[in-house]
Amino acid sequence: MFQIIGIVLLFGLVFGSFLISGGNMAVILEAAPHELMAIGGAGVAAFLISNSMTVIKATGGGFKKVFAGPKWKPSDYRDLLSLLFLLTKTMKSKGVIALESHIEKPTESTIFSRFPRIMHDHFAVDFICDTLRMMTMNLEDPHQVEDAMENQLEKHHHEALAPAGALQNMADALPALGIVAAVLGVIKTMGSITEPPAVLGAMIGGALVGTFLGVFLAYGLVGPMASRLKAVVDEEGAFYKIIQSVLVAHLHGNAAQISVEIGRGNVPSEAQPSFLELEEALGAIPAEA
Repeated sequence: MFQIIGIVLLFGLVFGSFLISGGNMAVILEAAPHELMAIGGAGVAAFLISNSMTVIKATGGGFKKVFAGPKWKPSDYRDLLSLLFLLTKTMKSKGVIALESHIEKPTESTIFSRFPRIMHDHFAVDFICDTLRMMTMNLEDPHQVEDAMENQLEKHHHEALAPAGALQNMADALPALGIVAAVLGVIKTMGSITEPPAVLGAMIGGALVGTFLGVFLAYGLVGPMASRLKAVVDEEGAFYKIIQSVLVAHLHGNAAQISVEIGRGNVPSEAQPSFLELEEALGAIPAEA
């Protein structure tokens, strides 16, 4: 919502100030189509040249994140803590044998199936199951497990940030591409140097529209979108850090209740459940679970 409001304000205030100061929009509107073709086309071409197909596809999905925000809501954090509570409690009270059926086939697990939104995130499920599987293989050195988890998180986060980096690279290139478009306009103007001053002025004004659009798109639209996408990816990454903190706390011998409380402390402030809210969520889990 705020992103849409920001875009409306961006166009309204920039072009509104131009009109109020006596500017003529006809010059911009006449030059904009071919200037955008040169700048936008070159920007998209450079984007395609510099990125893999995986990053290109992920960038398309990244635009949705810019406007929708992080996919994890406060209820998802409570569900994650509840899921980790059930898994660590099962492991501590019933042993690793009782846990194996859940981590080997999470789609058939009575524990995982209680939390469908988490089940839809393949990385979260794999991350939990792979770590618990290491524990069942007697890899119980907390530091070794924590290092392995940290490496997985860094790899995933690096890959998730690639679309934001690609957008930022495009934003960095747009002002220069705007200059390219402006230079082409100047070349065109110089080829018509015998025209009267009024015609030359309009042609130069049209050429300068290229510089304006390059800077405007870079710092007004694409750059802020890249920053927003990076912030969303960083916030979503906190979801997986909670998994790490809870499972490492469990490896240090803490009770399931203590482990999830440690994890609760790592939940982003705006989504963090209170101690009582988490207690109620855990208390609402049926005994048979």
